Amino acid sequence: MTIVENHLLSVTGGIDTHRDFHVTAAIDPNGGVLGVESFETTTGGYRRLVAWLAAFGDIDLVGVEGTGSYGAGIARHLTGKGIRVVEVDRPNRQARHRAGKTDAIDAIAAARAALSGTATGVPKTRTGPIEAIRVLTVARRSAASEWVVILNQMRHLCFTAPEEFRRRFSELSPIILVRTCAALKPRRSDDDIVRFTTLSTLRELGRRGLFLREQTQRLDGEMKPLINQIAPELLGVYGVGYHVAATLLIAAGDNPHRIRSEAAWAHLCGTAPISASSGKIQRHRLNRGGNRQANSALHKIMLTRMASDARTRAYVSKRSADGKTMGETTRMLKRYIAREVYHHLPTTMT
Repeated sequence: MTIVENHLLSVTGGIDTHRDFHVTAAIDPNGGVLGVESFETTTGGYRRLVAWLAAFGDIDLVGVEGTGSYGAGIARHLTGKGIRVVEVDRPNRQARHRAGKTDAIDAIAAARAALSGTATGVPKTRTGPIEAIRVLTVARRSAASEWVVILNQMRHLCFTAPEEFRRRFSELSPIILVRTCAALKPRRSDDDIVRFTTLSTLRELGRRGLFLREQTQRLDGEMKPLINQIAPELLGVYGVGYHVAATLLIAAGDNPHRIRSEAAWAHLCGTAPISASSGKIQRHRLNRGGNRQANSALHKIMLTRMASDARTRAYVSKRSADGKTMGETTRMLKRYIAREVYHHLPTTMT
């Protein structure tokens, strides 16, 4: 019997990622399991993981679950070592139901998905300016959400307060309401504790709202120059502002060349049409998969164009005359917008 030397063996790895440790499986070219081991999520643990895989032979490919969350660190480490990495989706639920659920089973499934070609997605590198934009966007999104919460709380306090408060605050715009409440100077009174408490609470909410507004402006001040630098052409697309551009850039990542065609970009954004034909009925439906934030950004572009772009409004009228529903029309519009946006994405990062 011929014995194959380890250094000639092609090894495929699979990693089931967690916060504190990663479970790694190594398989041979036939899918046979060579070993399963657990490693800490530290630089030292990453090095030991690579050395462990290399002990079985030449590392051909590694499938990693969750490259956008717990697997981001190990994906960066492997890519930095020149090892090809593919992103692996969570195991099929039906297969998991039959085979059971353990970290070792998930790691082996990840390795076999990479080996078979089921998993082919190239993960984002997360090492350039778009990753910086993503980080800023995370903070800005939470600040914007809390701004809405604060406004709702202030409106509710005013609606349920005595007539004096309703007259004073009900007609104010959001920013004027926040500024007015932040400047309040209530005086404590034993005769009307509710009045004092309401005013002091509105003052605290107003001050918090001003802080969030200033924080949002600072985050925008850091984010906009980055977008101007790396994607000026994208900002020139009709309906694309800074926040929409940021969302689309984040979806593409710092290595947008991983998106090989505009069709792949449309699929990533959830705008590629899905066949829904049966029998004599031949039709397509809206894609409910893909990156939903990118899909929402394209939807905002579409709404802007439907409201103010003559070509888009003429297209909607034509499709309506052809008997298309609004859902079918919007699906086609978003597909066209995705194609246009793709050609304005940056191809290299500086």
